[in-house]
Amino acid sequence: MPTELLPKTLFSRLWQAEGAILVLRPAASAPKPAPRQPGLASEYRQPYDDIFIAMLAQEQRVLAFNGHVDLGTGVRTALAQIVAEELYLPLDAVQMLLGHTSATPNQGPTIASATIQISSMPLRQAAAVARQFLLDKAAAAWGLAADTLLIEEGGRICAPDGRSTLYWPLFQAEHHRLPHSDQVQLKPAASYTLVGKPASRVDIPAKATGQLVYVHDVRVPGMWHARVVRPPYVGRDAGPFVGKSLISVDKTSVAHIAPEIEVVVLGDFVAVAAPREEQAIAAAQVLKVEWQAPPPLIDLQDLDAAVRSQPYTERVLREQTEAPPEVQAGVQLHRTYIWPYQMHASIGPSCSVADYGEDGVRVWSGTQNPHMLRIELSRLLQEDEGRIDIVRMEAAGCYGRNCADDVCADAALVSRAIGRPVRVQLTREQEHGWEPKGATQLMDVQGGLDDQGGLLSYDFTTCYPSNDAPTLALLLTGVTSAEPRMLEMGDRTAVPPYRYPNMHIVCHDMAAIVRSAWLRGVSALPNSFAHESFIDELAFEAGKDPVDFRLANLDDARARDVLQATARHAEWVPGTRGSRGEPDAQGWMHGRGVSYARYIHSRFPGFGAAWAAWVVDLSVHAQTGQVKVQKIVVGQDTGMVVNPDGVRHQIHGNVIQMLGRTLKERVSFDEQGVTALEWGAYPLATFVDIPPIEVLQIPRQDEPPMGSGESASVPAPAAIANALFDATGRRFYEAPFTPDVVLMALRQATWRPASTAVAH
Repeated sequence: MPTELLPKTLFSRLWQAEGAILVLRPAASAPKPAPRQPGLASEYRQPYDDIFIAMLAQEQRVLAFNGHVDLGTGVRTALAQIVAEELYLPLDAVQMLLGHTSATPNQGPTIASATIQISSMPLRQAAAVARQFLLDKAAAAWGLAADTLLIEEGGRICAPDGRSTLYWPLFQAEHHRLPHSDQVQLKPAASYTLVGKPASRVDIPAKATGQLVYVHDVRVPGMWHARVVRPPYVGRDAGPFVGKSLISVDKTSVAHIAPEIEVVVLGDFVAVAAPREEQAIAAAQVLKVEWQAPPPLIDLQDLDAAVRSQPYTERVLREQTEAPPEVQAGVQLHRTYIWPYQMHASIGPSCSVADYGEDGVRVWSGTQNPHMLRIELSRLLQEDEGRIDIVRMEAAGCYGRNCADDVCADAALVSRAIGRPVRVQLTREQEHGWEPKGATQLMDVQGGLDDQGGLLSYDFTTCYPSNDAPTLALLLTGVTSAEPRMLEMGDRTAVPPYRYPNMHIVCHDMAAIVRSAWLRGVSALPNSFAHESFIDELAFEAGKDPVDFRLANLDDARARDVLQATARHAEWVPGTRGSRGEPDAQGWMHGRGVSYARYIHSRFPGFGAAWAAWVVDLSVHAQTGQVKVQKIVVGQDTGMVVNPDGVRHQIHGNVIQMLGRTLKERVSFDEQGVTALEWGAYPLATFVDIPPIEVLQIPRQDEPPMGSGESASVPAPAAIANALFDATGRRFYEAPFTPDVVLMALRQATWRPASTAVAH
């Protein structure tokens, strides 16, 4: 669909169109996030109903509207399958409109892999409302009871006497507005012909042929180009210096580049704008700006010490004492696990186009949170939300919160200042430096076995210095306070899945040390790294096979099923051990590792997404510390699967990303802030690092769909760490497991991170 028709022009036509059926629900204000959870809410409510489904007779197609966006996960295709299925139509008859604030319902941010699990249901119900209306309309025209009619695939309604009609003639000269209902009868899963079947992603042809218009490609009449000049406190967004460090800007220092160049200064927000992009680039490079030196950042080379030095608020999540008093303790372990700062590392730096005019503000954006971004822009620009329109475009992906919202605010500020449409493109250094990082995390575990080798106790403390990283322009201009902010986000999957009779589970909530927000797996991934590494050590201490020991202590039947099925598919042989530190003739050591996890979203106790398990085969070179992953088997129970190909591709993406995050990725800092400003300083997994990946999907089409986009990432670090132990005989407690880390462990027989105690 041409960009210029989205969303206002096309959307406004729907309200008067002949031959249209609209399924509507009264508009609601933004969903309010739970206390100390990510998200923003306002009292704004649009002055017209939300459209979920629009059937257009003349075009014989369906438009479907969802407030979430497709970040490369394929939900555009899966949502279209759901709608087409409910209407008995082919997939190509349905077109999804996602995330445009003036056209789609406000369903909150696209996070937690919840689009299919949660926000698809209103869409499915809306399609069922339209289908039932057409069934009733045909029944009335023929003088028959609706329950005597059948619908064939392709949208043909058939009567027992042989009469039939397609949907479209039934309303070709009429306009109907139907109320949304959650009481409508849905199509039974046993009758599905599209849902549960592979479907090619609808966005791939345009992407593969270079025809898709990304946000980076947007051009509008009269548009100028701008570049921002960021402060020297790279990647830091809290403290009294934020927004107050600018000393001076010499606007004349860029006058020689072009006569029309404009310089915009608002607090610590500095930007240059010019008619041509190369002029803006040159101006940003030579603009003379004087800043106060920021106070030194805490030393982040030692993450253990840095996190432990932070003030925190303790939350007790679970206190459980069920072991009989006479049970005697056997093996007791005390371990500390550390996860590093990491980047979203979007392959393309963020970009936006904004047009601030008398009739409103229009922003073309790659955001994952269109409606939430609208709230932030309303505060930044002191404009009513109804005057702001976010046109959501495809971008470079993000796996969480990158700079996509920041650059929209940059563009809006510059457009307002110069009175023209403006395109802002961040540089690679700005994207790396300023994107909200996936936070470091520290997990202390103390627990162990009883004297019979059974699980006895688990004392777990997780520390997670992160928040929601307010959009940068709000902080740089002083609209939002740069005081430290603390959210409660460290509790995802904080309770282990195993049957420990005694448990003490605690979360230490703390403000971010550097700019940090959510990254795929959020805190659940590091928490599971600790849970699954610890249970593996306990299995070893108990003399049990790692898979058998987990199964013996798992109560969740679906967890047991996915773990058993994955182990079986990987041809796991109980009791088999790897090299355990003894290299072969070529200097390689070999090992297998297993891990299981279920991603638990939201504030404790939260809600669960898909169940997932990994089996990893890898080799380690004794002389270099090089880790070569040979094969990965991932099993996942996603409940009802809409598009098996889409889920498999998502799992592949999780695996590839997690190989980089577990074996390579760590953000570096100095006293000012982030120093990993280019790809050489922040390497990702490459093609040569990718082993054969086998995906096993557990059939559960009779169950509700579960979030699948990031669930498969959660077991990854522990599976790799456990395989490293099987290969080297050494345990690894701090990611990433780079060759130098592995080599140090191999050369020091008793090596462990300084903060980790040995078993006693």
